[in-house]
Parts: sequence; C-alpha cells; structure tokens
Amino acid sequence: MFNAESLVDTQIRKIKEKVTGKAIIACSGGVDSVVSAVIASKAIGDRLLAVYVNTGLMRKGETEEVRGMLGSMNVNFKILDADNIFFEGLKGITDPEAKRKIIGEKFIRCFEKEAKEFGAKYLVQGTIAPDWIESGEGGRDVVKSHHNVGGIPKEMDLELVEPLRDLYKDEVRQVARFLGIEVSERQPFPGPGLSVRCLGEVTPENIAIVREACHIVEDEIQKASADGKMELPWQYFAALLPIRSVGVRDGKRVYGMTVVVRAVLSKDGMTAKCAHIPFSVLESVSARIAGEMGDKVNRVVYDITNKPPATIEWE
Repeated sequence: MFNAESLVDTQIRKIKEKVTGKAIIACSGGVDSVVSAVIASKAIGDRLLAVYVNTGLMRKGETEEVRGMLGSMNVNFKILDADNIFFEGLKGITDPEAKRKIIGEKFIRCFEKEAKEFGAKYLVQGTIAPDWIESGEGGRDVVKSHHNVGGIPKEMDLELVEPLRDLYKDEVRQVARFLGIEVSERQPFPGPGLSVRCLGEVTPENIAIVREACHIVEDEIQKASADGKMELPWQYFAALLPIRSVGVRDGKRVYGMTVVVRAVLSKDGMTAKCAHIPFSVLESVSARIAGEMGDKVNRVVYDITNKPPATIEWE
C-alpha cells in the first residue's frame, strides 16, 4: 500500500545524498512540480531555486497565483517572463509532437541560463510515471512526447533529479495532502500549457482565445459543482480547433472559430471516462463563450470520447 510519508522521507534522503551543490526546478504551479519543489526544498533548503517560466501559454491569472503560492510556502523562487522566446519558437508549427519538443527544448535552454547564473548543476523535475510511459521509454510506443521527457535535449549541462518519477497522479495528490500543499486537488494542466489546447498554429491571438474559453469552462463547471448540480470532473477545459464555420451575430454573417469543451473522470490519467455534464451547464458554457467571444468564436461542441481511444488533451 502506498505510503506518502515514507515516500517523502525516502526522497528527501536521496536528494540530500545526490545533490551536493545547488539545484533548479521548473515550477509551473501544478501539483507535480509544487510537490517536487517542496520535497527538494526540505532536502536542500536555499540551495534550490524554483523558477516559474511565464511562457505566455499559461492559464488566466496563473502567474499571479503561483507568485503568491510559492511566496507563502517559503520556497526560494524566481519568475521568468519568456513569452517572446516561446511564441517565436512555435511560429508556423502545427504538429503537436513538434510543439512539445520545441517547448521542452526552450524550457531547458531557459533553465540552463538560470542555472548558470545560480550556479546549479542539478535540474529537479516533477516527472511522473504517465509522462515517461506515454513518451515511449522502456521500449514502449510513443503516445505523445511529454515536454519534460521527449523534449529534453540529448546534450544538457544539468543532471536530472525526479523524485516523483514512479508515481501516478493519485499518489502525487496523496503526497501533496500529506505535505499540506493547497494545490493538492488542483486539476492537471499540461506541461506545454495552452499550446496543446490550440490546435494548429500557436499565436498570441489564438492563445488569448483558448485561455478565455478555458477560464469560462472552469468557472461554469466549478460553480455548477458548488451548487450541487454535478460532480467536479478530474479535468475540464476548452480547446480551440482549426475549424471555421458560418454563424450569425446581430443579423450578420460571421465566419467564426470552433471551441470544444472536454471534461473527464479519471484516477491516474492513464484511462479516463467522459464526464456527464448536465445539459443546462453545457448551455451556460456555450452561451458565455459565444456571448463573450462571439466576434471570434461562433460554435461550441462537447467531446464525449473516453481514453482510450482518445487521450485527455487533444494534442
């Protein structure tokens, strides 16, 4: 039976033994990276620097939330604004595997620069089992390359430390609860951010659309759950499709974009079932997206596919 306290004690000991100097960690604010940061911080204190990279691909209000959370946890951290670097690297790219690998490479290069300035020789990552399983390690087929696995350059100056590598999401949440971390129940967010919820080319304009659509989906579903209308899904979001269709707004023809709503129930992310969202909630989501973003989006659809055959994210 999994024991969170034992896992934490073991990883603190291992990190103390392995990390003889300074280390750096990519901390997105999600449960995997925050748990890894807290464990590593307990092991080596201020010899760890948590770096939050603002890629321009984050959720609405994410940077401000992470700043407040890391500050309250007394973790040594830095906010790095690098949106221009990522948007430039993704210009003209539409293939999802290429997106993930470009983002992974840009992440590492950012961290190598920060690590050099900090004097770090180690890179702590919140990699968990589904990341390397789906990325095809151990002779497996590649489902999709996770940026923190498949996107890591072959030549890297930093030595990897992955305290959660053999855990699944439900086990990571148990560790987060044991540590008293406030994001223990936060829904998963992909490492490449909104880039994999923006099918087609990643541009600041398209990311702004999907960011607002995701915010509306999260807000409406969370309100419905709080009101007792439905169970809160394991993960729920919106994706922007590279599809335009004819619509009508104020009596005029609109050739708008399409947003797909996705919500699933899962335990560890390896399999998932589509969530049964009440039709009234879906209507509210659709009305808000079309009403608040009607000059750009005129069609909202709902994805009812399980995993497998689909993955949870669209890319």
